[in-house]
Amino acid sequence: MNEALQAYDVIVIGGGPAGLTAAIALADAGAKIALLARRAPYADNRTTALLGASIDLLERLDVWRRCADKAAALRVMRLVDDTDRLIRAPEVRFSADEIGLEQFGFNIDNRSLVAALEQRAGEMPTLTRYDDEAISVDPDGSAVAARTGQGQRLSARLVIGADGRNSLAREAAHIEITSRNLRQSALTFNITHARPHKNISTEFHTAHGPCVFVPLSGNRCSVVWVCAPKEAERLMALGDAELSEAAERQSHSILGRVQVEAGRHVFPLAIEWPRQFAKDRVALVGESAHVLPPIGAQGLNMGLRDAADIAEVVGESISRGEDPGATQVLSRYQSARRPDVTSRMWAIDIANRSLLSDFLPMQSLRAAGLHLIGSIGPLRRLAMREGLAPSWRR
Repeated sequence: MNEALQAYDVIVIGGGPAGLTAAIALADAGAKIALLARRAPYADNRTTALLGASIDLLERLDVWRRCADKAAALRVMRLVDDTDRLIRAPEVRFSADEIGLEQFGFNIDNRSLVAALEQRAGEMPTLTRYDDEAISVDPDGSAVAARTGQGQRLSARLVIGADGRNSLAREAAHIEITSRNLRQSALTFNITHARPHKNISTEFHTAHGPCVFVPLSGNRCSVVWVCAPKEAERLMALGDAELSEAAERQSHSILGRVQVEAGRHVFPLAIEWPRQFAKDRVALVGESAHVLPPIGAQGLNMGLRDAADIAEVVGESISRGEDPGATQVLSRYQSARRPDVTSRMWAIDIANRSLLSDFLPMQSLRAAGLHLIGSIGPLRRLAMREGLAPSWRR
C-alpha cells in the first residue's frame, strides 16, 4: 500500500561506508535526513586503510570509538620494486614520525566500520532510516521524488547518490561518466603470519601491479594483490595451502609462515569519473562519483571527503536559509570536489601506468622519481603529507 509523501531536506541513497558517513554528517550539520538503503551484513572481508583526515572525521561524528579496537595503526609504508626488470627503482620507506605523526592512519575491516556507522546512524534524531531500496528517483525544478520498493514515497530538496558504480541517482540526473577498463584485477584476502608486522605496510611492485600487505590487529594482514585477470582467477582457484605458499613467496617471507584466512574476493579494476559531481538536485559521493584502483589507499578516503564536503556545503546553506539543492549550492560542492578527485585520479593513473610500462625511458623516469623521493627529505615529507590529504584542505 502506498503511503503519504514524506518530506526531508536530503535523501541519501546507499548504505555503504560513504553513504552512511554522508547521512550522519548531514544530520550532524542540521539537516533532516532520510537514509534509503537495505540493512545487510557487509558482504566480504575486505579492509580499508583510513588515513588521518578520515579518522578525524569519524572521531568528530562519534563513530571511531565504536570500532577503533578492531583497527591496526599504519606507522611505516614501504614501496619495494619486485619487477625483476633491468631498471629497478630503489626501496622507499615513509615513516609517520618523520612528519610528526604517530601513524598515517589505521587499517580496519569494512564489516566493523559499517557496523559502527550503522550504530551511530541509528542514534541520530534527525535521521530516518528506510530499510529498502530506491526504485525511482525523479528530480524536477523544486524537489526530488523517490519511490521505494515497498511503495513509500519520499521527497527532498536534494538527493545524495551513494549507490555505487551503477548509480540510479546519477542516471536520474543524467550525469555522464567516463570509464576505462584497466585490464587488471585485484584479489583480496586476509592472512595470519608467524612474524609481527610491526605496523609496517609493504607494497611490492610487480610488472602487473602492486601486491600490498597491510597490517591488521594481531599477527594478521590484509592482502590486495593486483595482477592480470587470468592470473587473479588462477590464484582465486588455488586451495588454501597453495595460496598461502604463493602469498609467502610474494611477500619474500618477510612475515614468516603465512596462512590464508577464509574468504576471498576478485574484482576487475577500472577508473571512472563523472562529467559533473552534482546536477539537477543530485550530488554524488563515493563510487557513484569516482572509481579508482586500490593504489595508495585513496578510494574510500576520497569518498569520506565527499561526505565531509557535502555536509559542510549543505549545512552552511541551511543555516543561511538557502535551498540545499539549488544550483549555486551544488556548484560549491562541485568546486570543492573536482580538484581533489582530479588530482588523485591523475596521480594514481600515472603511478599505475609507469609500473606496467615496458618502455625503458618510462622505467628510468619512474626509478629516478622514486630515488628522489626516497633520498631527499623535504620531497619525501611533501609526498607523505599530500598522500594523506590535499594541501589546500589542511
